[in-house]
Amino acid sequence: MFQLALARMREFYREPEAVFWVFGFPIVLAFALGLAFRNAGPGELQVGVAAGAAGDRALVASLDSSPRLAASVLDTGEARRRLRTGRIALLVVPGDSLIYRYDSTRTESRLARLEVDDIVQRARGRRDPAVVRDDRVAAAGSRYIDFLIPGLLGMNLLGSGIWGVGFSVVQARQKKLLKRFMATPMRRSHYLLSFILSRLVFLILEVAALVGFGWLMFDVGVRGSWLTLAGITLLGAFAFAGLGLLVASRARTIEGVSGLMNLVMLPMWILSGTFFSYARFPDAMIPFVKALPLTALNDALRAVMIDGTGVAALGVPLAIVAGWGALSFVIALQIFRWR
Repeated sequence: MFQLALARMREFYREPEAVFWVFGFPIVLAFALGLAFRNAGPGELQVGVAAGAAGDRALVASLDSSPRLAASVLDTGEARRRLRTGRIALLVVPGDSLIYRYDSTRTESRLARLEVDDIVQRARGRRDPAVVRDDRVAAAGSRYIDFLIPGLLGMNLLGSGIWGVGFSVVQARQKKLLKRFMATPMRRSHYLLSFILSRLVFLILEVAALVGFGWLMFDVGVRGSWLTLAGITLLGAFAFAGLGLLVASRARTIEGVSGLMNLVMLPMWILSGTFFSYARFPDAMIPFVKALPLTALNDALRAVMIDGTGVAALGVPLAIVAGWGALSFVIALQIFRWR
């Protein structure tokens, strides 16, 4: 089994493309998304004021006095086009009673509506009955990049486990290497376990590269135990390697296994909260989403890295991940096609 695992490792590091997709791609993705969604606030909100009504220029000047708004006078056709395409968050139609025209499903539009109305009401003499003051804080762990890094780590474990194992097995089957292995004294379970063992060796580098990059570039920390984090990633690597074996257990061609792997991974990429919270989905879907192995793994990783949760409080998600891994490996061992 040791020699088989060593062969798997050599196959991996002799392929530059595989090394990039396992180590380089998650870092590039984290860097790009970390810059795009850095905690800089919503920036200036673009607001349009419909031209033609009395006081439109004065209203623009009043709105421009706010550092959070960028207002401009627009004719009717241009205003409608910009509002439809999202280039302005809000259109104000001046008159005896102001009209706020905006898409209420957009967060920036609702923010713009509040900002504009506050300025307009103050300009017309409103006085607040209560005196308040702002105490702005930046809570550690509340940034998007803090949410993203554990999700990327889980996605990388999923991808490298399923793609790394699945392709190697099917390539060996196509080249009739499995048929030759079957004629040796090698145990079938040792051959399948060698894939999982080789994955665990590279796991240390995967975690260190991504978490280390997040710490150096964006100050993403680990508030929980590093030992707990290591154990969770080991469990996740085992589970997804088992899924990779199961997906590749009967496939005969690269095209066939590629379709099966995408069928397994794409729903989890979308549903499991890698890039955004799965709480956005309808309530009826949440139990199904939580039963997915990537969802459970992401929840456990975020609990340790962001909240500092101990392993004792992670029994449910860890049991889900372990159950998927054990069941996948057992079924793969039973139905594995050697010819």
